Amino acid sequence: MNFISILYGLFLLSVLGIYWSVARQKLRLWTLLIASIVFYASLQLHYIPLLLVLIFFNFRLGKEIGEQATLRPHFLDWSLSHEEWHLAQFDWNRRRLKLLWLGIFLNVFLLLGFKYLLPLLEFFYPSIVISSADSFKLIVPLGISFFTFECIAYLVDVYRGAPATQEFLQFAAYKFFFVKLISGPITRFHNLANQFKNLGFLTPDIVADGLWLIARGAVKKGILADHLGIFVDLCFGNLQRAGSTDLWLATFAYGFQLYLNFSGYVDIARGSALLFGLVLPENFDFPYFSTSIADFWRRWHITLGDWLRNYLYFPLGGSRQGLDRTCLNLIIVMLIAGIWHGAALGFVLWGLFHGLALAVHRLTDAISDRFEDLENFWQQPLGTILAWLLTQFMVFTSWIWFRLPNLEDSSFVFQHLWGFSADEQFAQKVYIDALNITQYQLAILLVVLYVAMAGAYIFNRTLKLQFNWPVKLVFVPLCFYSVWLLAPEGSLPYIYFDF
Repeated sequence: MNFISILYGLFLLSVLGIYWSVARQKLRLWTLLIASIVFYASLQLHYIPLLLVLIFFNFRLGKEIGEQATLRPHFLDWSLSHEEWHLAQFDWNRRRLKLLWLGIFLNVFLLLGFKYLLPLLEFFYPSIVISSADSFKLIVPLGISFFTFECIAYLVDVYRGAPATQEFLQFAAYKFFFVKLISGPITRFHNLANQFKNLGFLTPDIVADGLWLIARGAVKKGILADHLGIFVDLCFGNLQRAGSTDLWLATFAYGFQLYLNFSGYVDIARGSALLFGLVLPENFDFPYFSTSIADFWRRWHITLGDWLRNYLYFPLGGSRQGLDRTCLNLIIVMLIAGIWHGAALGFVLWGLFHGLALAVHRLTDAISDRFEDLENFWQQPLGTILAWLLTQFMVFTSWIWFRLPNLEDSSFVFQHLWGFSADEQFAQKVYIDALNITQYQLAILLVVLYVAMAGAYIFNRTLKLQFNWPVKLVFVPLCFYSVWLLAPEGSLPYIYFDF
């Protein structure tokens, strides 16, 4: 069931009708859970039993960790000596830690087994070919990465003192919630559980916001990202025939496609959730206007960055153990982030590159703190523009590894970014026959797209302006009609479904 389809619209309206027609919270949770199972069954029916078992396992493990946290204080149990109480507390903490590690191990093992076992076998034992990469993708449960990350976050939060839920229905509805199940945003259980308990009636503002987010996301994905994706696929699918200018255009087009594709999905997810009275976290905050790589990661895939900070970076020591260890921690975290996206070496290099960039940024910050003139330079307009150019150049060129994780292909692109001419027929086949546009016009369109994003950035972040709800409701049908009219035939898949 595609998010941008009449079928999804009818499905959403049907579920909303049932959801708001019942008053009891338990019935609403059942509605969400059953609807989510139906939604997932439309994509991958055979993995539903596995996911339900994993949800139950994490639920029970969370209860065990939470129940172990109820050890009576010593002043309430004088039957124990002071020494006996400390021994009991030690055993209690050790058992909780073992349970936590059991949960982390199982979830990570599941993720590694589905996503990386076969690629690793083929890498270390090339003579053993179990199946092709394409057929392997088909057996990976959709959303498994987001699923396991949320489970690990829940167990760690309970271990740190957050209350474990006693209601399996509530936990299952949270985990299976169809609007965020496949590609996030990564949402913490306790945030959503509190919203379940405090649902209010929908207001015109909330309904307008939800519909506007869905309509805006449909435009981002259905019109902008999919049209860019056609050119990107044509160019990166014909590397031997593309010239340097074509590769640069495809690199920038892919950066925009990836952002619009993923942020469009998140907009639809957040808009759908709002119609259920639930607020999902934002996942993007104009990342292509960042002036440092650290700022980029505060704005790009925000919930993943938050997860990496809270459950990897801080446990590794964060920035509390000196500059050298801080840089090492940043590299380790981003290396893991690269591996999380896929088993190919291109993802590993992408993560390592971003880790090194973050480490260099931290070192630059430390040096700037010692030299007042240098620190002032980065705060001046020229320094800000230079920082923005360097940041975006690093980000966009690193997307080459992301789009072409096979090192042979990505290396070919890097080697041909300068001084190579396209095949004589390439321009005719791609720009004229397929796109009906010239290379120069495509470049202008990318600039216009970025200027439009800059306008939205100024409108939202600088001027702090928002459309009121009647205006949003006017734009909603216009957006849907534009998607129906202008979206290319055969919708391209959501890129992050593979992750």
